[in-house]
Amino acid sequence: TEGLNLCTSGSATSCEECLLIHPKCAWCSKEEFGSTKSVTSRCDFLQNLIANGCAGAIENPSSSISVLKNVPLSSKGSGQTHLDVTQITPQKVALSLRPGDQTSFRVQVRQVEDYPVDLYYLMDLSLSMNDDLDNIRNLGTKLAEEMRKLTSNFRLGFGSFVDKNISPFSYTAPRYQNNPCIGYKLFPSCVPSFGFRHLLSLTDKVDRFNEEVQKQKVSRNRDAPEGGFDAILQAAVCKEKIGWRKEASHLLVFTTDDVPHIALDGKLGGLVQPHDGQCHLNEANEYSASSQLDYPSLALLGEKLAENNIHLIFAVTKSHYVLYKNFTALIPGTTVEILHKDSKNIIELIVKAYNSIRSKVELTVWDSPEDIGLTFTATCQDGLSYPGLRKCGDLKIGDTVSFEVAVEARSCPAEDTSHTFTIKPAGFRDTLEVSVTYNCLCGCTGHAAPASGKCSGNGTYACGLCECDPGYLGARCECEEGASGDMHHAMCREAEGKPLCSGRGECSCNQCLCYESEFGNIYGPFCECDDFSCARYKGVLCSGHGECHCGECKCHAGYIGDNCNCSTEMDSCVSSDGQMCSGRGACVCGKCQCTEPGAFGETCEKCPTCPGVCSTKRDCIECKLFNSGRLADNQTCQKHCKDEIITTVDVLETDDPNAILCAYPVNNCVMKFTYLELASGKSNLTVLKEPACSSAPSAVTIVLAVIGSVVLIGILLLGLWKLLVTIHDRREFDRFQSERSRARYEMASNPLYRKPISTHNIEFTFNKLNKSYNGTVD
Repeated sequence: TEGLNLCTSGSATSCEECLLIHPKCAWCSKEEFGSTKSVTSRCDFLQNLIANGCAGAIENPSSSISVLKNVPLSSKGSGQTHLDVTQITPQKVALSLRPGDQTSFRVQVRQVEDYPVDLYYLMDLSLSMNDDLDNIRNLGTKLAEEMRKLTSNFRLGFGSFVDKNISPFSYTAPRYQNNPCIGYKLFPSCVPSFGFRHLLSLTDKVDRFNEEVQKQKVSRNRDAPEGGFDAILQAAVCKEKIGWRKEASHLLVFTTDDVPHIALDGKLGGLVQPHDGQCHLNEANEYSASSQLDYPSLALLGEKLAENNIHLIFAVTKSHYVLYKNFTALIPGTTVEILHKDSKNIIELIVKAYNSIRSKVELTVWDSPEDIGLTFTATCQDGLSYPGLRKCGDLKIGDTVSFEVAVEARSCPAEDTSHTFTIKPAGFRDTLEVSVTYNCLCGCTGHAAPASGKCSGNGTYACGLCECDPGYLGARCECEEGASGDMHHAMCREAEGKPLCSGRGECSCNQCLCYESEFGNIYGPFCECDDFSCARYKGVLCSGHGECHCGECKCHAGYIGDNCNCSTEMDSCVSSDGQMCSGRGACVCGKCQCTEPGAFGETCEKCPTCPGVCSTKRDCIECKLFNSGRLADNQTCQKHCKDEIITTVDVLETDDPNAILCAYPVNNCVMKFTYLELASGKSNLTVLKEPACSSAPSAVTIVLAVIGSVVLIGILLLGLWKLLVTIHDRREFDRFQSERSRARYEMASNPLYRKPISTHNIEFTFNKLNKSYNGTVD
């Protein structure tokens, strides 16, 4: 009760008006109570009324909940009593709501084990599907074997379609009436075109399926698109002829290799009447309105599939995968899988799609009243609570998840008004019916006394107050309108010295009659309050999310702040990986404020410089291009990767400095891609068409490589040795040449040759004839 007291500052002049101000406001119906200055003192917080002596005479209704039907969840789906299988609890709830007083209840959902399955196989029998028809002739037996591993109660049905048998969709010339393939050399004989033909009602005799498939022959239409949406709608709404069981899970497998015709395409053939969403199968089980009604719209398909709890599985060729994947975002509860051109993978495809459907639970709301606010909080298998979410994924058969559903009435409708809405898990037959009544009346109102003596005979006494007859005023209706005088002015001043009625009204019989204003309502015992002097956001009073009471905004549920511009909802802050603001920021007023450097985006999901970004982009590449990875669920991929623009190339260019290169292993290969964050908030991903692979070398190659390496090394060593020897020899030769040039002997003589005769000179002296002689002797 600190600060503004919404109850006492409100404009309540009756018990009912008091209850509408705030869910915590209560009314005192005691005759002698409160100040004689103001009737609004009777409208106050409960603790204040008790403190002021009104115990025992307080009107304070609250919202309540009654569980009318609460059958426990089943553990198995098949058996003798599968009509009583329960997958949601409770089943029926009654709410009595006081406006603004939120009440909540818990819903539990379980995908029970061994739940019965009805599967209707709807096949395109145009000419291009001839090889597919050959490959599914024994599909019934093989599919039943696989599906019985998942459920012991399985039934199978079969239908086919081509297109409307009118121009320009089919060949309508007389020569083509019995054989539209006349003149077509590749396939000269086929059956006439037809819109939709129901061939086999759902049955557990799978041999019947094989027999019907073996009887079928393909047809031929003129344009590329097929009339498959006509067939889907008839298979969904013709419940009795198809044989859908209430107690089974309904799967509709739609196989085609081309695009479908959609609403308004029929105008090309002169069909201007929109589809009425009704069953039009004749006694021959053929679609009889094919040449009268246009093709159905996506919205109509989604509505009828949901009404009949049918899971639609698009089994399409790779070239059309993206188109049908976009359809899944527009038709709730649908999945898409890639079908091989010859349909050889159809069994694996159906089992995968079925497991994907059974791995998630999502609540839907039907016929919700506009004045009722619903808030969901999911508690999934990890035990964590996710405010604002109504879906859980990654479940196993038999897992139980719960949802807290908070309900709040925003206003009081006309008296005795009641509403009923339904909460239903998508694709389930089980529902929770919620009936709502409004607790807007005070009990004391039923004891009103007209012309009561307590009101001077001039008014009706109810809930401690007098409601004066026309022409009378005053707490006890004791004054007539127009009476004036200073004796009646004292009670019209909020405080001594302040103007009468705050200068915004006239004083009459001790009561302020507030002026009218073009801006809004002026009210209060002294005309001190109004509903237009509150804070605004972008020019809107209380941001449009609250009511102005005496200068302060009274915010609606889910909003806070001086001007009610701050949302308390956190659903918009949950990123695709389930984290709050991708773990890179905080959720403030329903918007992410990124704290991680370089992070941006609505949920801070974009961060080129953050670790782990390549992993996030990889998930989108795998689910969008290859329908694999943890986001392979079609709706999940479409939601989480809506801002990713993916382009495939043969050669990856890495010269853009702003683009970041990523790589991850794929089956002993490496898939490379670059991504670039665009100014628009989207991401441009450029991906190699095929992973870069390097084949493993053989043993022979390794041995030869080793031998070759050894030989090469030996040759290199020999070459090196030879080089060194050559260098050494050349150096010796150069030295020899140098010495030779310095020799003193003639070039013609051999310095090593010695003559066989040696000559020696001997000096001697002798006397002959008394003469002396000097000489030599040889």
